[in-house]
Formats: sequence, C-alpha cells, structure tokens
Amino acid sequence: MNLDILQQALDWCDQGHTLALTTVVSTWGSSPRPVGAQMIVNDKGDFVGSVSGGCIESFVVSEALDVIAEGGVLNLEYGVSDEQAREVRLACGGNINIFVEQCPERAVLEKLQNAQPIARVVHTQSGKAALLGLDSLDGDLDEQSITDARLLLKHGTSGSIGKLFVKVYARPRSLVIVGAVHIAQALAPMAAGIGFNVSVIDPRPKFATPERLPGVTIITERPTRAVDHITFDNWTAVVALAHDPLLDDPVLKAALKSDAYYIGCLGSRKTHAARLERLRSQGFLEEDFERLHGPVGLDIGGKSPGEIAVSILAEIIAVGNGKNE
Repeated sequence: MNLDILQQALDWCDQGHTLALTTVVSTWGSSPRPVGAQMIVNDKGDFVGSVSGGCIESFVVSEALDVIAEGGVLNLEYGVSDEQAREVRLACGGNINIFVEQCPERAVLEKLQNAQPIARVVHTQSGKAALLGLDSLDGDLDEQSITDARLLLKHGTSGSIGKLFVKVYARPRSLVIVGAVHIAQALAPMAAGIGFNVSVIDPRPKFATPERLPGVTIITERPTRAVDHITFDNWTAVVALAHDPLLDDPVLKAALKSDAYYIGCLGSRKTHAARLERLRSQGFLEEDFERLHGPVGLDIGGKSPGEIAVSILAEIIAVGNGKNE
C-alpha cells in the first residue's frame, strides 16, 4: 500500500466508511502484480490500488465486501489452477494468492504512513497483527519471527514467514551522488525513474545545473557542509563519482560513519587503493572498508557513461535486495 492508498484509506475512515484490505501474499508464474501489492475497498464497493492487472479485481472486491459485512479473513487463490470459474483465470498464466481482512483502525494507518520504514506482520489464518519497526514492536511475535521480519524490513521487501505475512511500508530509497559528471547525468534519471529520491552534490556551478540534471535535487554546497543536513540511514545509497578527494572524501567519511546500506566509489584499483590509504589516515579500519564497493558497479564490461551507470544501479539494487552482500 503506497502513500496514496494509505491517504485514501484515512480519508474514507474520516467519511465514516468501513474498509477491507486485500494483499497479494504469494504468486506463481507471470503474475502481473508483485507480492505485497495491495488494494483497499470501502463499503460502497469503491477501491483504490490493484492486486492484478485488472482481471480479478471485481471478484476480489466482492469478497472484500463480504469481509466488511461479516468480519473474519479470507485467503483467495486465482489463476491457471483455479476451478472456480473460467473468467478469473489470469491472462498471463500465473497464480496469485490474496489475503483479505478488515482494514486496520485509523491509528494503525497513521502509523504506517508516518513511521516508515515499518512492517505490519499479520497471521493469515487468524488475522492477528503486529507492527514492527527497526527497533520497536507493537504486538506479539516470537524472537525468530522478529529476526526474520526485520531482515525483510531492512531490505524493504514484503514476504511470508510460514503463516505470517510481512508487509513492509517504506518511503522510497535515497541515492546520494557526489559529482555531477557524465555518469551522474545517466545514473540520476535512471535511479529516479525506478523510484529513488536522488540528490547530487557538486559545488561547481557549471556542473550542478538543472539543465544537466533535470528532476533531481541539486546540492551546490561544499560536501563538508552538505553532509551536515543529509540523512545517511539504512535506506540510503551513496556513490562518489567526482574523482576528486576534496569532493568525494567528506561524503564517504560521513557515509562510513552511518548506516548507509550501499557506498560505492568510482575509480581504478590504483585510485581506490590511494583512497583507502587516505581514509586509514583519518582513523578508518579495514572492517570499515568492507562496506566500500570500489571499483563501483557490477562487472558487466561497461565502457560508456550510460553502461557504467547501469552497472552501478544494478549493484545498488542487488545490495538493497540482499543479493550481493
């Protein structure tokens, strides 16, 4: 459920509607919507969000209205193996499992909207739910479930843990780029296009311009000052592209002292070795350097700025999804 759906749910609550929440909890084959996709339905049959490409929404809305009227929870399955009716077969040939429940109360919706990243962990048989933050728990979960759910939360990924479903609500990830160079011109719009909040730091007036970097946040302060008002948390990736220690190093030092989940540095192995030596002189240890990805990006043989940008973004995504740690 994205922020727009959460806000619509709150608006409907304020208007006196009762609501049902539907969530994709598992898929098989070519499902059109990912695990964690949600749709909210009010007591008039109005809905926002989507749990398929449109092929089963009307059936899910009907089931949701029953849950609104009668309570309880439902676990629905549609797709190529569904014998209910020919018309609910997914056109793409996959299967989709959907959990239907009464919508959480307003206070919970507000917390999901305002306390991100946060996970709502719900038992798909009983409907009992808990809210889990990176360092908080509101509800009852055993220690193993807490550990497993927090791992999903860390990576921003919704998924199942046995009979529990963990729905992660998180703001878009952030990408901080140092240096408004040609690679940044390719990387910034690509990252923004898949949902990252992108900021580019470069104090050089001819480099950091809206014309060269449209649609992203441009920070023209010197990096030593810029880092004071940038949040480097476990939802933030940092890429140093300036190839200038005066620009790159202050941001790298701030990132290494933070929870940033990805830190990448452009440069050859020789350049990277010199970078590590500078950081050692500043008190950083070998264990700190294990977090640095340098030379930056997956090795796809990229040569052009665009190809290098693709390799960097692919590595950021992989690390964020726990696939390249």
